[in-house]
Amino acid sequence: MNTVFLRCPLCESTGSSEPFHSDNSRDYYRCTLCYLIHIPPSQRLSLQAEQAEYDKHQNSPGDVGYRKFLNRLFTPINARLSPGSHGLDFGSGPGPTLSVMFEEAGHEMSLFDPFYAPHKKSLITQYDFITASEVVEHVHNPAADLALLWSILKPGGWLGIMTKLALDEAAFSTWHYKNDPTHVCFFSGTTMGWLAAQWQAELVAVGNDVLLFRKSGAIR
Repeated sequence: MNTVFLRCPLCESTGSSEPFHSDNSRDYYRCTLCYLIHIPPSQRLSLQAEQAEYDKHQNSPGDVGYRKFLNRLFTPINARLSPGSHGLDFGSGPGPTLSVMFEEAGHEMSLFDPFYAPHKKSLITQYDFITASEVVEHVHNPAADLALLWSILKPGGWLGIMTKLALDEAAFSTWHYKNDPTHVCFFSGTTMGWLAAQWQAELVAVGNDVLLFRKSGAIR
């Protein structure tokens, strides 16, 4: 893997990304500033091929196992909400389920997904909470997408992110998570701490793959 001057898609620095790992499919670089691991843009799937992968998903609200999986994010967020809160499920996918779970708990939900729910009006509303379950590893421009989500979160609100966290190179080399061709960005605990510092947010880690960011300020 040759050293190239890649722009980090999270902190947007140029020249800070160093070779981290390479396999038969892709090259992986790690930013020395925010520690995001990312692949070169030239190695991403086309949008058509990316959607074809998502179309294979069979998730639905009636899937008990899928609900149990989503409970890892739903439960800690729901415990921190006032009754009747308004939330956004960002990257809701072909079978929205997390939003249904929050609606069943008495909250109002909006959806956004670039492929399945491209409701741009959902991105100009202010929310009490925002969820992104198994989403951030797919986004091509996390700097812009996460900044947007943070901007539409009300003071005192919660942003909940669920994603597998990258460890060291030895663990990464055998990590199944990197093998999904739609996964292009890999966050570590250090990266999440960097994000919290940028936002001046309270960060709560729940288990191994759920991160809750609380925006400073009083709840309106």
